[in-house]
Amino acid sequence: MGDVGGERFRGPSDLHLHSTRSDGTEPPADVMAAAHRHGLRTVALTDHDTTAGWAEAAEAATSLGMTLLPGMEFSAKHEWRSVHLLSYLFDPDDPELRAETERIRGDRMGRAERIVANIARDYDLTWEDVLAQTTLDATVGRPHIADALVARGLARDRGEAFDGILHPREGYYEPHYAPDPFRVVELVTAAGGVVIIAHPTPHGRSRMMPESVLHALIDAGLAGFEIDHRENTADGKRILRRIAADRDLIVTGSSDYHGRGKPNLPGENTTSDAMVARIIARATGTPPVYP
Repeated sequence: MGDVGGERFRGPSDLHLHSTRSDGTEPPADVMAAAHRHGLRTVALTDHDTTAGWAEAAEAATSLGMTLLPGMEFSAKHEWRSVHLLSYLFDPDDPELRAETERIRGDRMGRAERIVANIARDYDLTWEDVLAQTTLDATVGRPHIADALVARGLARDRGEAFDGILHPREGYYEPHYAPDPFRVVELVTAAGGVVIIAHPTPHGRSRMMPESVLHALIDAGLAGFEIDHRENTADGKRILRRIAADRDLIVTGSSDYHGRGKPNLPGENTTSDAMVARIIARATGTPPVYP
């Protein structure tokens, strides 16, 4: 049980869950229900570059006696690396932050349309097929194209779609706009939020940002690392734990649940009560939603 500012939350806590508002396969309320069934009692909805699912998730979480930390997974890029930044308890109405997320979502939509146009040269796929796999205000991305390929019978599942037609080697790939991670840390921190790097070492040290850059991000306001995640390598985890200990960072563990979109299950990794409490204490943008 955690006690922060007179408000109470309970673990276990999973602070990385996705819904149909981005690339998950379940609506926010169903994501909350799945989390509850798996024994979780504090969760964060962190859809990509959108806060559209917050209200539905909050209503469902509180009805189940769960605490919700409203969040978002920001898409960023450092040099050639894709960097995802989990952002918690920020003010969703901050004008600069909103402008940046709108720019990201707008370019994602254009990029998705370009990819579909490329694929349509060789396969029977239309933009309408992709839109049929999304909700009205979802952040459209490659997972929705993958779902459309599955629906068309061009792939068995998302995994096959990403390993096949959607793989860059096939020639249909298009880049998309993503801000520098320093810009994201600046924006979210200014909006009262707390920033944690998601799955920082998914393919070993070669894909991890250099330690010098990580330290610079910490100096700029980065709060910590998502270390316990199924995609992080053992070697990468050791490096991150050393940095986290040296810099007194927040360390989280999460599932990165996407419903049927990934095999990840709610609660397969969790965040300690002490670390959840540090996130809540550090944030000033928006409060947790307590039951």
